[in-house]
Amino acid sequence: MVIYLTLVGLLSVCSLSFSQECNQELLENEDFPGTDIIFLYSPDAEHCQQLCTQHPSCLFFTFVRADWTRDNRHFYCYLKSTSSGQPNLRTPLLGVTSGFSLKPCTQDPLPCLSQVYQNVDFPGADYRALFTADYEECQRTCTQDPACQFFTFVNEVFTPEKIRYKCHLKFSWAIPRTPIVERKAGVVSGFSHKTQITSNFDTACQGKLFPSTDIPGNNIQMLPAASPEHCQALCSAHPRCTYFTYDSNAFSCHLKNNPNEMVTKAKEGGTSGLPARFCQLDNSWVKVAHEGVDFRGSDIRYELMDDADTCQRTCTEDPNCQFYTYANESFFDRNYWRRCYLKRVITMPAPPKITKLVNVVSGFSQKNCAAAI
Repeated sequence: MVIYLTLVGLLSVCSLSFSQECNQELLENEDFPGTDIIFLYSPDAEHCQQLCTQHPSCLFFTFVRADWTRDNRHFYCYLKSTSSGQPNLRTPLLGVTSGFSLKPCTQDPLPCLSQVYQNVDFPGADYRALFTADYEECQRTCTQDPACQFFTFVNEVFTPEKIRYKCHLKFSWAIPRTPIVERKAGVVSGFSHKTQITSNFDTACQGKLFPSTDIPGNNIQMLPAASPEHCQALCSAHPRCTYFTYDSNAFSCHLKNNPNEMVTKAKEGGTSGLPARFCQLDNSWVKVAHEGVDFRGSDIRYELMDDADTCQRTCTEDPNCQFYTYANESFFDRNYWRRCYLKRVITMPAPPKITKLVNVVSGFSQKNCAAAI
């Protein structure tokens, strides 16, 4: 939850996205200069538009295409916002495409990314590599692998010859991740009850947790998490996570990788555990309301509510909301009493970098496509 007055204006900007008209038009060679929130990498303007749609405060964007010639900023997706909800300036500029968030539109929360990109590399985020006959088989492999979100395939004329036909499977987070979790009196936080944390599997399973236990070392990533069960879901989603340790004092989830051994030691305030593979974890932890815990940031808007239960139901009913924080009347600043902050983060596949590279093909998993193989 945002408690600093300097950020209150940003919340009102986020609310504008729900009153704007749906505008799906892409404007080639038109720039919306300035008012940047962040830049991310995108392979095309349509992907950039989906990133803007899923970002909590993005209202419009400018994408730098592959034919841009002024410098090397190819595939840059600039997410933007203003208090008016409209660009401050519109100028002609060769090599860019601009457009608007699809938040006001009725859109698929899990977009199908069917385009394949010739001579484009998605470097980084690899967790597995194998050899396949062609990029179509590489894409099918990515689609069938629960962890794979995108891929890069090296074709038959690539140099050096020894890595021809290599298929690189790549991972990005496709589940909501709370950006900041911290203690704060007078607030209640929780998740949408429709939040999909793990892939759907037919087989149900119980996760293995080790209370008052630490597994030191072998860290690959630290993420904020609200509970040991939340941490376990994050570990289960990451293809390289072999086990984890959750620190309840710091709300920190330490994902670890060592397939050869697991050394434990006693530690109060720590909970360690193992991920679940190819089975459906119990997700009852999603329905837990966390008293005195703030999920700070990522607000899409706030509304005044009578209680935390109403806030939770509102988040669950809103397809854009993934988690929430509610300020009750014991919060220290009465200006924030009864505010229900609805929140979300980007969960669509997003390569950490995109570059030009001849004789490779890149693309996305087809899990969200109706005709996925």
